[in-house]
Amino acid sequence: MGRRKLVVGNWKMNGLRAQLPEVEAIGALAAERPAVEVGLCLPATLIMAASQVKGGAFVGAQDCHMKDNGAHTGCLSAAMLAEAGASWTIVGHSERRQDQGETDADVAAKALAARAAGLKVILCVGESLDVRDAGGAEDVVSAQLLASLPEGAAADWLAIAYEPIWAIGTGRIPTMEAVEAMHKALRAALASRIGAGEANAMRILYGGSMNGENAAELMAIEDVDGGLVGGASLTATKFAPVIAAAG
Repeated sequence: MGRRKLVVGNWKMNGLRAQLPEVEAIGALAAERPAVEVGLCLPATLIMAASQVKGGAFVGAQDCHMKDNGAHTGCLSAAMLAEAGASWTIVGHSERRQDQGETDADVAAKALAARAAGLKVILCVGESLDVRDAGGAEDVVSAQLLASLPEGAAADWLAIAYEPIWAIGTGRIPTMEAVEAMHKALRAALASRIGAGEANAMRILYGGSMNGENAAELMAIEDVDGGLVGGASLTATKFAPVIAAAG
């Protein structure tokens, strides 16, 4: 079916005001390809300034807290991010699951908090190399997805990103057959929870070392509806071929 491709850069802990011209240039690329939805999930310190120069792209956050307010030093609520200019946020990225010990329940709660504040959500799931090598990765990641899925999950505000953890930042990616099998399994898992119609409308992104060299092949796979892109999104020059591949 005709799911609009979604290509989102995750800048992680990169980006100062000096990089705002790259945001502007990426926004210009996005404006040239309206058939593709393009966004940048930036450090919170850049969201407000980037919102002024984003052009045809959206600006998103990389995480949010599950509470609206309170004694949570160093954390940011979804409402704060929305007020700064974010329209999306990532939740459940593997680096937060691993480094900050976030659980599936935490991820679901963050997604609900983001939704309540009017943000759209990219929910990340994925497997370690040990799980991949042991076999049955599709079952493991599908179970993680269902455990992380918020109540009321729907395609108009939620997208899923599959990120093989062992591929992030390494330049390695699974075989195209493995990517196809995983995305098909995730769509089936979604259908079991939210129904086939909603599952078929929901976008499932690939998020492990996508770049200008492999994006076209990855996004030609039936159930790959775009990408969550790391290092290749930090400059317009590197991001341009990924956006073009989606279009």
